[in-house]
Amino acid sequence: MPPTAPATVVVLASGTGSLLRSLLAATRQPDYPARVVAVGVDRPCAATEHAQAADVPHFRVAPGDHPDRAAWDAALTAAVADYEPDLVVSAGFMRILGAAFLERFGGRIINTHPALLPSFPGAHGVRDALAYGVRVTGSTVHLVDAGVDTGPILAQEAVQVLPGDDEAALHERIKVVERRLLADVVAAVATRGIVSDGRKAVIPDERVFR
Repeated sequence: MPPTAPATVVVLASGTGSLLRSLLAATRQPDYPARVVAVGVDRPCAATEHAQAADVPHFRVAPGDHPDRAAWDAALTAAVADYEPDLVVSAGFMRILGAAFLERFGGRIINTHPALLPSFPGAHGVRDALAYGVRVTGSTVHLVDAGVDTGPILAQEAVQVLPGDDEAALHERIKVVERRLLADVVAAVATRGIVSDGRKAVIPDERVFR
């Protein structure tokens, strides 16, 4: 049976918060099946401004405030756990999540990547795709595991590389797709959940994403 209440989501972000802003806009639709209950950041950034504008609680767990990576990961895990989210969305969060976080929330952490994984993982997916000379790249939404952009793929959409594209122009077109695809996937997962089998992750009865 579908859930009787919206799924709760904590969003992690590090930068401009454009993905967060679009997801917050989606959740304001009355029939959207999820709501953002908190925003977590690792540094001062515009994402907190979007959270404040939407009256969503926000918190910061900065690596520099902790003696080592494990301590930071434990603190982030505790901060997110305070909100008991059904899903965690990494929306431009520029940190690798550690063992404690994955143990607590594994299987329900969603990330976006501006390339068609498994091609061009890492922080420079758009730049790397251009440098390689591909004619098509795109956006991937996937589950997070212990690797860098290696988790099971939930949805992908292609974006054409146009003659004369530079990194900024191509990335802007990918972002348009990325925002919509993330909102679609969060809604689908909130409604129907995820069934995982090794490398494969399926949203039951999923529709064909545009």
